[in-house]
Amino acid sequence: MDDGVLPENCLLRRAVAEDMRAIRRLVWGARLDPTQLRWQQFWVVDRAGEVIACGQLRAFSDAEELGSLVVAQGDRDRGLGSFLVRHLVRQATQPLYLECLGTRLAAFYEKLGFVEVKWEELPRSLKFKFALSQLAKVLIRLPVTFMRN
Repeated sequence: MDDGVLPENCLLRRAVAEDMRAIRRLVWGARLDPTQLRWQQFWVVDRAGEVIACGQLRAFSDAEELGSLVVAQGDRDRGLGSFLVRHLVRQATQPLYLECLGTRLAAFYEKLGFVEVKWEELPRSLKFKFALSQLAKVLIRLPVTFMRN
């Protein structure tokens, strides 16, 4: 798949309320944080009426967060996640941050232009949101990385 083009049978679109069940299923299946899932903040990749990928932009007072990015298991490694990230980056209107678990995900986001930032460099609104992750990172050495585009 070309980095800038979706497969012929796929459509990128804003989520609608009816997508919420599919979004929850993707997020839960990927073991991501199932809180703060608001369909109005999501973009989805739809194939023949089925949501196969999703991601959201959460707005805060001083930043935005890219979150809940998931591609269905059988559709991974086809460029859908990269396509969706690039689209969400273009939609952002404030500095864009994310948190990810593990070095593999951090490397994925680095290829898309994100750089690691220290806890101290995060905007105040995101420090509050990411506080538990930072605590786990320090206390039990959870491999959490905070990143900015």
